[in-house]
Amino acid sequence: MHTSLVNKYNIAGPRYTSYPTVPYWNNETFSLKNWKNSLIKSFNESNTEEGLSLYIHLPFCESLCTFCGCNKRITKRHEVELPYINAVLKEWELYCDLFDTKPLIKELHLGGGTPTFFSSNNLEILINGLLNKAILAENYDFSFEGHPNNTTKSHLQTLFNLGFRRVSFGVQDYNETVQKAIHRIQPFENVKRVTEEARQIGYTSIGHDLIFGLPFQTMTHIEETINRTNQLKPDRIAFYSYAHVPWIKGNGQRGFNDNDLPSPETKHQQYELGKSLLAKAGYKDIGMDHFALETDSLYKSMKNKTLHRNFMGYTASKTKVMIGLGVSSISDSWYGFSQNVKGLEAYYDLIMHNIIPVYRGHILNNEDLTIRKHILNLMCQFETSWTHDALYFNKLPEVLIRLKEMEADGLLHILSNSIKVTTKGQPFVRNICMAFDLLLQRKQPDTQLFSMTI
Repeated sequence: MHTSLVNKYNIAGPRYTSYPTVPYWNNETFSLKNWKNSLIKSFNESNTEEGLSLYIHLPFCESLCTFCGCNKRITKRHEVELPYINAVLKEWELYCDLFDTKPLIKELHLGGGTPTFFSSNNLEILINGLLNKAILAENYDFSFEGHPNNTTKSHLQTLFNLGFRRVSFGVQDYNETVQKAIHRIQPFENVKRVTEEARQIGYTSIGHDLIFGLPFQTMTHIEETINRTNQLKPDRIAFYSYAHVPWIKGNGQRGFNDNDLPSPETKHQQYELGKSLLAKAGYKDIGMDHFALETDSLYKSMKNKTLHRNFMGYTASKTKVMIGLGVSSISDSWYGFSQNVKGLEAYYDLIMHNIIPVYRGHILNNEDLTIRKHILNLMCQFETSWTHDALYFNKLPEVLIRLKEMEADGLLHILSNSIKVTTKGQPFVRNICMAFDLLLQRKQPDTQLFSMTI
């Protein structure tokens, strides 16, 4: 990759897990009533056929990882587990009360924080409580994020017995200097143990999350981490770009200096090196930052053109409704987004008063819905078209003008009624999506809101 292109296109930009992106949500026209109405509409349209996705945010961690931008609460007091589970189950009950029929659960994901902070017994209480008010779809997909240091065989077996078949382990990098900088010390032996235990128990999709662009991380570190990962052969790999967003309150990204981070050129070289090593090991490129073996459902969904992207990242199937439970969780009704309050105390207070604990959101208009489809197409398939009138919008000619320079740089092809991203352009797909982002174009931010695109 030419250094000039990296320098040219390495700007702050969204990761497009939604459109509109969170900073551009219109909170003035949003209300809890509007959110409920959009959810009920979508539920009635899709529940019996495709079901819904549930995301449960479990925020507790025993220590702070300084690379993490997630909402979390640091504590070693495990008596916090049951009160939180009870609140989440009450929130789920408040949602279920909106619907005329039992929800059909297609996907369920435990994220965090550290889901394996919770004991296996308490996780069983949580999952059974959720399922008591729902019906399971025929091909349901349950997954969770596990910390290699504290995921026990009991966690793996209990969740497997409850229907979980997919697990992802946060690895990040195996080098000790990097691990100390990000405050995430975990030996290879721990990752090996949980990966092999999950495989022995019967998990069909084991994932490892790796990050490039971390403080003090070198090309050698990337090579060593990928080589060790290939020894364990996880089914899928998320190879994320480190998102340096120290201005976000409470995320802990102030434990090192900006000068400790690799340059944009080095960071891109790290990505290209990792990508080539993964390709040699048989992993296929999925979307922007995911890789999978041909036997994994994520690869199959890409080939079948059913790959989807939402606030959980890339998923193998799409549901119109995604309900997020727990502090800071984001929900998606397709016609609207909402986010829960971020503070634990405020969350408990609203739940206690039988109020669904959202504090902001956005109801999509027709233009939003059309742009959303184009951005999803680009992020998932690296192409989009407007052969159907429903996908044409008035500002499309302006978007195509903005894309002309990227076409000249070899990042995409503009055809009569479609756009195709080239292999050369795939690392720049966020930049391509930004040309479609009408809200961003109309109001460029005064301060940095997003991580760098490369």
